[in-house]
Amino acid sequence: MKFLRFYILYRLPIIIFLFCLGILSHLYYDVIVAWICYVLAAFSLLLYFMVGTMRIVQEAVVEGDVEKAAIYINKIKFPRLLFKPVRSGYYMLQSNLAMAKDNLTDAESNIRKSLNTKSSIVGNIKGDNLLQLGFIQLKKGSHKEARLTLVEAVKTGISDKESLAAAYLQLCSLEIQRTQNKIAKDYFRKAKALKPKSEELVKQIKIMDKQLARMPG
Repeated sequence: MKFLRFYILYRLPIIIFLFCLGILSHLYYDVIVAWICYVLAAFSLLLYFMVGTMRIVQEAVVEGDVEKAAIYINKIKFPRLLFKPVRSGYYMLQSNLAMAKDNLTDAESNIRKSLNTKSSIVGNIKGDNLLQLGFIQLKKGSHKEARLTLVEAVKTGISDKESLAAAYLQLCSLEIQRTQNKIAKDYFRKAKALKPKSEELVKQIKIMDKQLARMPG
């Protein structure tokens, strides 16, 4: 794993080294060895532009090291050349990092770029992108836009139960604000039926359960 991280971080110097080694082998040693060096360099160059450092960025995110993830992702200088599924993930992570810094403008800009990067290879992640966009809009105070975005996210499909439950609870809250109690209760029932396990969602459900019990509709 350490070797892989080293290779990803120093891929460009390794590419230059391989090309130089290939030229020297071609001139002074063996043509076959030279072509092996050329092929390895060309393959590494392809990975440099099409995958970048996203592998170790994701590892840093999983480890919860936001600072390291930001350092690694900033090493990608040509995001438009990334392989489409990788590019979509790149913009989504950039949006997450911007949200962590409370930079909502960049967060929204990047999640919209992720939405516009369509790829059938990784399946439909549009719902997850829309969910994130909806939460960004909420933070910005655009409640009407956020409600429409979250409704679209739910219709499109959200990948995991916890995120779907979070979407339903947020829609429930927004409908309460609009005094649409019947619709709010329907969203709440859907969220509760998913039986989310995260502490925050469980707490929200308990609070909202008591709140809705006192409301007509």
